[in-house]
Amino acid sequence: MNTEKRKLIHSLVFPAFFLFLMWLVKIIEIIFNVDLVFLGIFPLKAEGLAGIIFSPFIHGSFSHLISNSFPLLILGTCLFYFYKKISYKVFFLIYILTGIWVWFGARGAWHIGASGIVYGLASFLFVSGMIRKNPHLMAITFFVAFFYGSLIWGIFPDFFPFKNISWEGHLMGLISGVVLAIFYRKEGPQRKLYSWDIEDENEDNDEDEDEDEDAYWKTNTTQ
Repeated sequence: MNTEKRKLIHSLVFPAFFLFLMWLVKIIEIIFNVDLVFLGIFPLKAEGLAGIIFSPFIHGSFSHLISNSFPLLILGTCLFYFYKKISYKVFFLIYILTGIWVWFGARGAWHIGASGIVYGLASFLFVSGMIRKNPHLMAITFFVAFFYGSLIWGIFPDFFPFKNISWEGHLMGLISGVVLAIFYRKEGPQRKLYSWDIEDENEDNDEDEDEDEDAYWKTNTTQ
């Protein structure tokens, strides 16, 4: 098995495991005929704090679960493949920040589902690729924009005809991804510098030094 295949498989492991837990929780609900919505986030209520940890695993229906499963697996794999060194930090910070912000700022209702994480992953990959100007990461930016660009509508409450959609979770997830993309812009993969880039930088530095010398002689010349 070559290095790239092994890297891809390793990148799939955590997102697939997370997905397995999501499906396991839903299957348990069905088998034992229980409703675990009470493990979701209820803003500004003590009983809703547990949802910061548990809400991404709770889904109202199989259609809700499926709609989050594919993007989470794909975007999660992209995160762990291209941002290996900071992938766990980014994933769990999106996870926690989204939950905390929903608890503080969402309307009074039970908020469940992993869509906040999906929005966080999408916005992180999109913004981070633009900031870093790495060709491979830019390709991921275009991929996210093409396949998941419609997610942007999910942050507007009037777009959905159903009131049981947590647009706040979408919005908080999106914001957390943007914030983390900016915060971690100096960590992880960077744009490669080629010889002509280095030469240009050296030339710029030489010009700056010449300007500094000229400025020194001008300011220190007696008349």
